[in-house]
Amino acid sequence: MNIKKLDELRQVDDRTLRFTPMGLGLGVQMRPEDAAEFQQQVVAQFELAPEVAEGTRNSFEDLRKVFAYGLFCYEIFTLVNDRGLLVLEQALRDRFIDHHKGAVAFVDLDGCQHTVSAPNYQQLYSVVRKNPRRKLLFDDGETIDFNGTLGGLRTWARHLGLLRGQRNHAVEQAITRLRNTAAHPAGYHLTTPVDAARTLSDLAEIINHLWGVTTPGGRLYPTLIRREVVVLAWDAAGTQQQTALADELSAAVDPGDQLWQCVIVRAVFRPDQHITDPGLSEFDSRCEVTQYPADLLWGPGSITDAAAWYAEHRPEPDECDYLDRTFLIRHDGADLYLPVRPSVAASLPDADQCGKWYAIKADHPTDAYHHVRNLIAGVGCARRGRCSQCPVETIRVGSYQEVISLTAAPATPLPPDVTTPWAHPRSRAIT
Repeated sequence: MNIKKLDELRQVDDRTLRFTPMGLGLGVQMRPEDAAEFQQQVVAQFELAPEVAEGTRNSFEDLRKVFAYGLFCYEIFTLVNDRGLLVLEQALRDRFIDHHKGAVAFVDLDGCQHTVSAPNYQQLYSVVRKNPRRKLLFDDGETIDFNGTLGGLRTWARHLGLLRGQRNHAVEQAITRLRNTAAHPAGYHLTTPVDAARTLSDLAEIINHLWGVTTPGGRLYPTLIRREVVVLAWDAAGTQQQTALADELSAAVDPGDQLWQCVIVRAVFRPDQHITDPGLSEFDSRCEVTQYPADLLWGPGSITDAAAWYAEHRPEPDECDYLDRTFLIRHDGADLYLPVRPSVAASLPDADQCGKWYAIKADHPTDAYHHVRNLIAGVGCARRGRCSQCPVETIRVGSYQEVISLTAAPATPLPPDVTTPWAHPRSRAIT
């Protein structure tokens, strides 16, 4: 090892200077003082909620503190990244003890219940290792196999809803694999500050959600998504479409030379932030085709009538959750139908109930639809439980009555049958 003098230890690592707010600098680099401020600002935004256990908070804060010293030693970013992967398990352990308040219930193979005193996780883990065949007992009477490792802790957290989201499950699996690689390295590796920052960002979101706190604007666990009141309008020929916030209806007039139709919906549409649901132009009042939930409020009708209705009723924006939704998909003969909500399926007439039905848990309807299509094609997706190929979970496959009874969705009046001219066919032949 080359022993450096203090002044040499203070020398900036040129590799770090090339990571700028605009991306990787090719042929350019930041000034050291600007880079120091920038790297600290990067991690300053990753805050843990006050509810998080002190041990986890301290470990995470150490990572944020050390991150900026990558300005002098580029290898620090790799150390921060790998240590961060290990902090996830610490967070799950702390949350487990916090939730059970030091007393954990298990069930033996003979059905006898035992309560284990666990003031700390290491003591609990010792008990679990000595009795690996015991099952962890939840307050609702459900039990799961529990080995005390990171995988077992994730299963526990998912059962309680502390971890959610079908796509997030894939992220958790990836983090677990990276954690195992960091704990049992097969060789040398070097991580960029961008990758280390992403690890800390994801880690902060997951840890906060374990303690019931969402992240505004987060990638994994954002706060409830805001839905605006939106007007979708199209011409009679179906060649032009306009989308706007319903507040703009007061200044709108029907074009004199064309017949336009429009609907008013509640959906994700924030043009000032360049956020638009990518499926909004294909809106279907009875099928799930938008990425986020969208509801019909009025229509179809003329723009003038829409403006009058909106002025009278003034519906408000709202917020909704889109993680872990249940979609029902029908396969009848050669036809595969678009996903619908359980409440819509529960109200379908007898003629639309035949065939095989799939109850799929997913974050987005396209994920559910593609999974069922793969099941029909026999390309390797799981027919039961969580799928390793798609970000979904198959809840049930069976007849209409079997699936409806499982979802327990109440029968409500079907929404008016409304689609835009660009809506997808509600069924397609699957060969």
